[in-house]
Parts: sequence; structure tokens; C-alpha cells
Amino acid sequence: MQIDEKLEPILAEVLRRNAGEAEFHQAVREVLESLGRVVAKHPDYAEDALIERICEPERQIIFRVPWVDDSGQVQINRGFRVQFNSALGPYKGGIRFHPSVNLGIIKFLGFEQTFKNALTGLPIGGGKGGSDFNPRGRSDAEIMRFCQSFMTELHRHLGEHTDVPAGDIGVGGREIGYMFGQYKRLTNRYEAGVLTGKGLAYGGSRARREATGYGAVYFVERMLATRGTDFAGKTAVVSGAGNVAIYTMEKIRAFGGSVAACSDSTGYVVDENGIDLDLVKEIKEVRRERISEYARLKRTGTHYIENGSIWDVPCQIAMPSATQNELTGKDARKLVRNGVLAVGEGANMPSTPDAVRIFQEAGVLFAPGKAANAGGVATSALEMQQNASRDSWTFEQTEERLAAIMRNIHDSCAETAEEYGAPGDYVLGANIAGFVRVAQAMRALGVT
Repeated sequence: MQIDEKLEPILAEVLRRNAGEAEFHQAVREVLESLGRVVAKHPDYAEDALIERICEPERQIIFRVPWVDDSGQVQINRGFRVQFNSALGPYKGGIRFHPSVNLGIIKFLGFEQTFKNALTGLPIGGGKGGSDFNPRGRSDAEIMRFCQSFMTELHRHLGEHTDVPAGDIGVGGREIGYMFGQYKRLTNRYEAGVLTGKGLAYGGSRARREATGYGAVYFVERMLATRGTDFAGKTAVVSGAGNVAIYTMEKIRAFGGSVAACSDSTGYVVDENGIDLDLVKEIKEVRRERISEYARLKRTGTHYIENGSIWDVPCQIAMPSATQNELTGKDARKLVRNGVLAVGEGANMPSTPDAVRIFQEAGVLFAPGKAANAGGVATSALEMQQNASRDSWTFEQTEERLAAIMRNIHDSCAETAEEYGAPGDYVLGANIAGFVRVAQAMRALGVT
């Protein structure tokens, strides 16, 4: 898809002002490619530098994170928080701890988060944060000291009416607990709504852990229904073996599908009898080991491929749920040849632009991450709601709300694509529906 000539100068300026930030450039380009139809239909959206303002973060925070390891050595990492857009509500978005984290990646994630949060229909703006700290191989004590140092700086920029982080890659319940404890210690306030993804013992929401994976499956279920089918009897492949992937697999199984393979950063495992989810949970959530352990422990009917592409495994439904740009054009062509029917992005921008184009040209149902993986942040907003009302909902209540939100997101994307002359194009539908909601709020608030 080409960018409308009226929008080309905006992209050129984004590239100039944010040199070297390839992931951010990719995210902005993908949204701008969808907005030509909006500007043609509603020229006023091109006024007052509205689109330029949407592409510029409201605030970018970079800070030093010093901490002491178990041998007494001082280590230094870099922390980030990009508060991208607050037109709809307080900044909302996860914190990622991974060696690959840099400013460009955090900006891409914050930009995507702005539209994803808008699609939920809930009053939350977009932001993202993280650090190049690698928690793998670190002791609980080292992770606690790092989280405390990270929050010592970040806490001054947070608040339940200002900015509400959650977890992401490398940040789970353990890390959220350490950060919330330090926030409470520094502020002398029990402000439960300042972080989401908390443990149930101190203000967390039931179904939050499951929400991103479950939500992606609810979206794909709705998408499959447009072609008169569902998950029952179908084979899926889910990349990753973390929180999103695990609960994607769990819900696929609940809907009658089976999962043939899952992966981590070292390789992937295939189980001809369907992935044993209890074993994956034991390996990843309890032992914190590599997915190669699955084949070693189970043996019968399984094999492990080191450093291979999980997308070589034939499937009808593909759910990329690991990290950005993990599914390439080459992978997409292989999936199409193997008869894939639908792709649902559980991660943020896991498919390259070439892969997306190949899926769409082949008529494969494609659910972009900013729509399909919005279940996590939607349930985080529901956690904020419970905290504000001093209430706690049942798992069933929360999942019911999650399912309704995800189906509404699907319908909004589908209807918007239809309205703008591209029926079935969920990428265009998600981009335009999210943009319009943010843009309407920004125009109402004046030039800010």
C-alpha cells in the first residue's frame, strides 16, 4: 500500500526527527498508509498538524538505573518511559525488560499502544517503558534490587491519573510486585491503580494473566466466523512460550483446536499429539527453563529444532506471540503454501510488512496486533476500574467483559474497513478506527 502524497511529508519528517529508529518508522508508515482514505473523506483531519502531533510523543524519559549484583559489583542499565498520547486518558502501557530495548523500540510500542488502547473503547491513553536489563539468569534478589532502582526514578512520572504501567516481555508478577512495593515505599501511598498486572493479594484482577492470549483467540474466533468456521478440529502453531503464548494455547484448546508447536528464542518444539500445556507451564512458569526441556522430558512424539523457523510447521491457524518482526515474508509464503487460513498477532507487530502483504494477497484472514492483542490492556483497564471502586470481580465476570470487548474491537475494525472501501482488511480497519477516536479527542482538547 502506498502513502497518500499529502502524508508523505509527515513520514519524511518522522524519519528525519527519529533517525535510526527502524521499528518506530515501520509502525508510523503502516498507520500512515491507511490514513489516505481518511484524509480524502475528511480533509479536516489534515489540519492543525493533527497527524504530525499524533506521531510525536508527548514526553520521552530516559534515565540511568544503577544496581548491585550478588557479587557486590555495581551494574548500570538504561531505563525508558515514553508517554505517547493522553488525549483519551492516563498513559497506559507495559514495561519491557530485555537486552534489545532502546528508545526506538519503546517509541514504536508506545505509538502502537495509543491506537490499541483507543480500540478498546476504554478511557486510556498510550505509553510504553522498559530497560535493556536482562532478567534471564539473575537471582530474585538481583531482580528485586534492579526493580527498586528502576522505580526510584520512574515513580515521579507515574500516578493513577497520570501514567499506569503494566508488564510486558521480561516483566511478570514478580517484577510488578517489586516495583509496586518500591512505589508504595517512596510515595507513602497505597495507590493500587498506579500499576496493573498485580498479584491478587494486593489489588490485581482475575483473568489479567490470561487476558492477552485469551483476547487474541476471541478476536480470531470472531474473524473465523465471518467465513462460517471456527477453531474446532483445526491445528494451530503459536510462537513463544511466555504468558501470551501459554494462554493463547489454553484458549485454542478450550475452543476445540490443537496446538502443534511452540517456541522460545533458542528454537521450537513440535508435539505430534498436541502441545502438553501443563508441561509448558511447568517448564516456563515454575522452572524458568528453555523450551528444549519439553522434548527431553516428554520424548514420545516430540522433537526440538534449534534456531529453526516455527512457521515451517504446517497449520491452519498461526498465532505469532513472541516479539516484533519474527514472521518474515519467507515464513508467510511457507504458511500460505501449507494452507494457513488465519493469522492472529498475539505480539506487537510480529509480522513484517512483506508478510502482511503476502497474507492479504493470498486472502488469509489477518488480525493485526493493535487489535488482536488488545485484551491485555483492556483487562488492565478493568483492573484499574476495580481498584478505583475498591472492588474485586470474579474470573467469570472479568472474562465475560474481556470477550465482549474483543468482539466489539473485531466488529469495529470490520465495519470501519467496510466504510472506507476495503472490506476484510483488518489492518486498515484497526488503524482508521483507532486513529479517528484519538484524533476526535485531540481536536476537542485544542492544540496541546
